[in-house]
This record gives sequence, structure tokens and C-alpha cells, in this order.
Amino acid sequence: MSIDTTLRLLAKARGFSATDIATAIPRAGAATVSAWLRGEKLPGKDQLDALARMFGVPAGALLAELASTLDPARTKGEHDLLAAYRKLNTKQQGALLEVARSMTGTRKR
Repeated sequence: MSIDTTLRLLAKARGFSATDIATAIPRAGAATVSAWLRGEKLPGKDQLDALARMFGVPAGALLAELASTLDPARTKGEHDLLAAYRKLNTKQQGALLEVARSMTGTRKR
């Protein structure tokens, strides 16, 4: 899950607005927080640490998807495939997995 999606979900779960978040984050106004929530900007390290404290989660949890995009073991095709897979509904994901398994000769576990 992308950092903007993660932040939106955490904010919604706790009932926080962009303004609420901005008041707790150093050097971040409501416009900046709104840009984070839309995925237009990324918070800096100090801001990320403050977000993690505010939401009560490890900072790494906010960056998990970003870190995975830096994985040198993954090819661009793998990143593209994963991004496309995540946009599918559950039924479509299952169908795609079945196609991939049939192409590789592996069975469902």
C-alpha cells in the first residue's frame, strides 16, 4: 500500500483531518499534509517520524511499499505487474493468479 493510501486510512480510522495532522507535524501546514494524502509529495524524515508517533505505528510501516520499489531484485516488469494486480478486485486477482500458475505449471497451494 502506498504511503498516501496508508496515511488516508490511518487518518480516517482516527478521525483526523489534514489540519489535525498538520498541527502535530513539524514544518507541515494543512496544504502540505493534503499533498501527502493525495500522493503529490512525500514527508521528510522528521515529518515521517512524527507521523508514525501520531498514528502509533512504526515509521517503516508507512514506507513499506516505497522500500519495496527500491528492491534491486525486482525488475520493472515485476513492479508494473504488482501495481496492476493491486488495482484489480479479488475475483480478477484470482483469475490472474490462475493464468500465471497455468503458464508456469504450478498448482494452487
